[in-house]
Amino acid sequence: MNPKVLIILPAYNEEATIVDVLSGLQRECPDYDLLVINDASTDNTSFLARSQSGVDVVDLPVNLGIGGAVQTGLRYADRMCYDCSVQFDADGQHRPEDVGLLVNMVIAGECDVAIGSRFVGDSKIRGTDFMRRIGIKIFEIFSLVLIRKRIRDHTSGFRAFSKGAVRFIMKEYPVDYPEPEIIVLLARNKFKIKEVFTQMYSRQGGVSSIPFFRGPYYMLKVLIAMTMACIRPREV
Repeated sequence: MNPKVLIILPAYNEEATIVDVLSGLQRECPDYDLLVINDASTDNTSFLARSQSGVDVVDLPVNLGIGGAVQTGLRYADRMCYDCSVQFDADGQHRPEDVGLLVNMVIAGECDVAIGSRFVGDSKIRGTDFMRRIGIKIFEIFSLVLIRKRIRDHTSGFRAFSKGAVRFIMKEYPVDYPEPEIIVLLARNKFKIKEVFTQMYSRQGGVSSIPFFRGPYYMLKVLIAMTMACIRPREV
């Protein structure tokens, strides 16, 4: 029996890319279900997503941010008993043909969480600004110190989760800039995490949720959150 897989696309004002992203996913992953979490967009994101056959859409009444949107999708995945859930950005940065790679790692039991990373293997940090490169290296060092594991792409929005990981993080998922913090929480609670190289393109539309001038504030806030996640008692 084929595994039951859900692809969760958190989306805020992604009208420029949502149709192409959904079409690509339907072409490359015809057996997987698609769920768009429209995070109170003010453009035509919801309308365009709903115009694609076979796509489910949840419209949030207020903007919750990436954490709240992903958590909504994870709760849906748990309620519907999916074997694997994939977080996939709606801005056109990720390749639909890479989804199966992450899903297969989780379904095969290689890991509980598979992260699509730009920076593993022989790849280098290219196409990113100076502040972001600094942040990426600092998060990598912090993960080594806190959880004794090198994670090279903490901010990747392309991840696959096992059923057990979903059940854990659907209640624990941080609301504000959650990706680095949730890695620490999962590792501290003995979930196995692996990175695999996946190609990442420049944003095809929309606006980043982290403006350049907020970079230092974002970095400090995330480092504090990662530290707090590390010192929390493990869940039973």
